[in-house]
Amino acid sequence: MKNNKLAILLKGIIEENPVLILVLGTCPTLATTGNVISAFSMGIAATLVLICSNAVISLLRKVIPDTVRIPCYIVIIAGFVTALQMLLQAYLPSIYDMLGVYLALIVVNCIILGRAEMFARKNPVLDSVMDGVGMGIGFLVALLLMATVREVFGTASFAGNSIPFMEYFKIPILTQAPGGYLVFGFLIALMNKLNQKRGGVKKKSFSCEGCPSASACHGSCEKGVKEGEANV
Repeated sequence: MKNNKLAILLKGIIEENPVLILVLGTCPTLATTGNVISAFSMGIAATLVLICSNAVISLLRKVIPDTVRIPCYIVIIAGFVTALQMLLQAYLPSIYDMLGVYLALIVVNCIILGRAEMFARKNPVLDSVMDGVGMGIGFLVALLLMATVREVFGTASFAGNSIPFMEYFKIPILTQAPGGYLVFGFLIALMNKLNQKRGGVKKKSFSCEGCPSASACHGSCEKGVKEGEANV
């Protein structure tokens, strides 16, 4: 039991890191990693929403009809995001202003909606919470890695504190959008390389074998061929 929970937790951090492996949530990733404080704040905010929404969706998984499950997920997530916004605005207004519109956009973050659809609606509450914790930590770690590289080498500072000896080695483009994409690409390549070495990522096959839609695809192809022969 413990090993199973640990595996769920670690999967989101390493094997299925939402940013560096699944490449989800790229909008807040690129927008909030200009400095470490905003990256940390966004990571914590998204993690809290992810854990809470996973737990509630898992609790209601047998009640929510399949036909309206996505709107229901969005309403649940929006409720937690609204509560978080109100708390930040009341007690941490500087963080609230720093995150700006990206705080509200957590509602439609692909990571949170994706875990609700792929995991929380199919698994019990504790497993869903562990999945939320793992994915949240993976998201937070990815943001902090990007923010550290961009802030240290882009502005010669860390969390707003100046690093004097880095002043002569600044690369200002790292604080801009092209620099963000560059660091993002390098981190994705590094993560893939590390996972390949530990056997976590298998070489992708582009054949039909293993595709969940293979039977439907083949069926439609066969139907098309028959219709074509009939028309001839």
